[in-house]
Amino acid sequence: MIALTPLIHQGLRRSTDMYGELEGCGMEVIDDTFSECFIGHARVERLWTGARWCEGPAWFAAGRYLIWSDIPNNRMLRLDEPSGHVSVFRNPSQNSNGNTVDRQGRLVSCEHLTRRVTRTEHDGSVSVLASEWQGKRLNSPNDVVVKSDGSVWFTDPSYGIMTDYEGDSAESELPCQVYRIDPDGSLSVVAEDFVKPNGLAFSLDESILYVSDTGVSHMPGGPRHIRALVLSADGRSVTGSSVFAECSAGLFDGFRVDCNGRLWCSAEDGVHCIDPSGKLIGKVHIPEIVSNVTFGGPKRNRLFICGTTSIYSLYLAINGSTPG
Repeated sequence: MIALTPLIHQGLRRSTDMYGELEGCGMEVIDDTFSECFIGHARVERLWTGARWCEGPAWFAAGRYLIWSDIPNNRMLRLDEPSGHVSVFRNPSQNSNGNTVDRQGRLVSCEHLTRRVTRTEHDGSVSVLASEWQGKRLNSPNDVVVKSDGSVWFTDPSYGIMTDYEGDSAESELPCQVYRIDPDGSLSVVAEDFVKPNGLAFSLDESILYVSDTGVSHMPGGPRHIRALVLSADGRSVTGSSVFAECSAGLFDGFRVDCNGRLWCSAEDGVHCIDPSGKLIGKVHIPEIVSNVTFGGPKRNRLFICGTTSIYSLYLAINGSTPG
């Protein structure tokens, strides 16, 4: 069992547009509409620390626990919400990165080391959903979401094979692309014009797939934005694409959508909240680079935040749109 880091409480500080608590944390109001999202006395809490790079939080409603990846340490961790205890869920984890929960409550994971997407079945066995495309190995699946029709959508940049830090160093066999796995298991490419496709999430009506491109990480002047991919009427392919929002602090990595269509996006200075028009309306400042977020808790009104080394949370006045 890993000891839970005690929460650090400080006096609530107020200014014209910032609500602060834990050192380096606070809610910054950029547009008045952001004030509707948070509770005045709620504070950012540090729930645990001790990772090298936290990624891929996924909430399991039936068990009231959070699973996330510590990629360089080749393990997955589990936070039990009722008790606050943190333990190792899986070690080794195949350098897992992004995780989500499908509509049957199963864990779906992106693995850097094995270069595949897997599903953990109810009996604990692991099924491989995708590992290659047209006879060539995937790069290093990064993030994953499940659509209401049961299809699994994931991004495949090359971060996990660029060095030995988060997997095994290797040459890319395929371009960096976005894929869809049909419920029958067939794999298809849905977008191939990304430099480094990363986080992804669906709009409320699933007519748009939002995908971040973090290409600037290894390409000077490269993209640091989220694109909105318009899906076809049958929801299986992309018919159009446009830049939805540019990142003003570092990169947009992972993100999730709330019940009003706002995107809660990871960034260098914390979490950026972007309304459905693409406007930045506020920030949750975190004293570490943030990689990903998810909504959880019994009412999905608790935002879980993966900082570089730590897990944070914040109770909100709004709810996440989908479980996991």
